[in-house]
Amino acid sequence: MKTRTPAPGLAFTYPEVGATAHPDALPRGYQILRHRALVGHGRDAFETAGAAVTAWGMHRATGARVHSEAARAEPGIRLRVAVGAGPLEFGVPCEVVWTAYEENRTGFAYGTLDGHPESGEESFVVEFGPDGRVWFTLTAFSRPGCWYTRLGGPVVPVLQRWYARRLGRALRKLAGG
Repeated sequence: MKTRTPAPGLAFTYPEVGATAHPDALPRGYQILRHRALVGHGRDAFETAGAAVTAWGMHRATGARVHSEAARAEPGIRLRVAVGAGPLEFGVPCEVVWTAYEENRTGFAYGTLDGHPESGEESFVVEFGPDGRVWFTLTAFSRPGCWYTRLGGPVVPVLQRWYARRLGRALRKLAGG
C-alpha cells in the first residue's frame, strides 16, 4: 500500500489522515459508515471493478463528475467530485491519501480538504475472495465541516448511506455482476 506525501495548497480538514487504511481502528468522534456489496465473480470482474474504482469510473457511473489531475488514483492526487451543471455545479475537494494495487485487493481513500462540507476520509476497496467472489467495501468516517451539514444533522448520514449503496450498484453493473 502506498501512502501520501504532503501536497502544497489546501489543507486536510481532519488530523487522522490515512486512518481508513486500518478500518478496524477508526478514530472516535466521527460518524462511521461501512458498506459492503457483492459486485461480481471471477478474476475478470475483479480487474474490471478495480479499474473502475481507481480510475474514477465508479463515481462517474453514478452521474457524478470527477475533475482530477490524474487518470488514476495515486497518493497526493487532488480531485473534485461534483454534481450539477455549469454555474449550478457543486463540487467537493479531496486528496488521495493511500492506494492499494495488490493481487487480490485494489482501491484507494481520499480525505476532505478545505472547502469540503464534511470533515473526514472515505475508502473504496475491491477484494477478490478465495471463493472467486468480488466484494466492494466502502469505509468512511466523517463529521459536519460547515454550517449546512451541521444543520442537516441526521439527514446527512442517510444521504451518505444512500450514495454508498448507489456506488455499489454502479460498480456491480460495471463489473458485469
